[in-house]
Amino acid sequence: MDQLWAKIADWLKDILIDGIMSNLSGMFDSTNQKIGEIAGNVGTTPQAWNGGVFTMIQNLSETVIVPIAGLILAVVMTLELIQLITEKNNLHDLDTWMFFKWAFKSAAAVLIVTNTWNIVMGVFDVAQSVVNRASGVIVGNTTIDISSVTNGLEARLQSMEVGELFGLWFQSLFVGITMQAITICVFLVTYGRMIEIYLVTSVAPIPMATMMSKEAGGMGQNYLRSLFALGFQAFLIIVCVAIYAVLVQTISISGDLSAAMWSCMGYTVLLCFSLFKTSSLAKSVFNAH
Repeated sequence: MDQLWAKIADWLKDILIDGIMSNLSGMFDSTNQKIGEIAGNVGTTPQAWNGGVFTMIQNLSETVIVPIAGLILAVVMTLELIQLITEKNNLHDLDTWMFFKWAFKSAAAVLIVTNTWNIVMGVFDVAQSVVNRASGVIVGNTTIDISSVTNGLEARLQSMEVGELFGLWFQSLFVGITMQAITICVFLVTYGRMIEIYLVTSVAPIPMATMMSKEAGGMGQNYLRSLFALGFQAFLIIVCVAIYAVLVQTISISGDLSAAMWSCMGYTVLLCFSLFKTSSLAKSVFNAH
């Protein structure tokens, strides 16, 4: 009977050891790859990120949104003229200079609307220039490497009991699943930001049409703030990755595989949480609500 239980125990140990080695194999590879690509993704301008999407958004903006912005501009500047006239003591104190002022504001508004795309892309060009210079200075090695722990691991696992192996197998399975989820989250943050940029820029002429209005000008100002927030969100992402790179290199990789896995996962979860916070932080910096 003892021999039977011993054979069953050996069989379970072999299964658990194979499972642990399988879970550890490439556990951090996809995460290392995605985190390593962050600097390149956020350091790319909208036109360089995907030329096909950029061209489509530009065509939509110029052919569909600009005519709507023209109508809004006409209404806004008409109301502006009415306000300028009526605020002068019920038409008893008219100053001809106000008409030159209105003409100048209208010309400036038309110039802004017709060059909206250049203005918007200029904002991102400035932001990406800052990001690219920062990424070359502060981003270090973001690769998680636990090879020193896994060397000769199979021999060490053979000396463990079934209970210990089961606990280690469950931990490696949980950490592996978590790392896959984090990889997806990193993908959502970086790609989602670019999609948000395309969506926001596609309707740019409408808020820009209100820039010269005294009453509705806040709409255009808030829009510009949101553009700067989106642009400099990339800078905050780069800073998060740089902090992560420093923290990863300080992880104590010892013979304790369990501690090494949890440490690596903890820092990566912290990075993921920080990436999601960059959007709200950037908006708070520029007061874009």
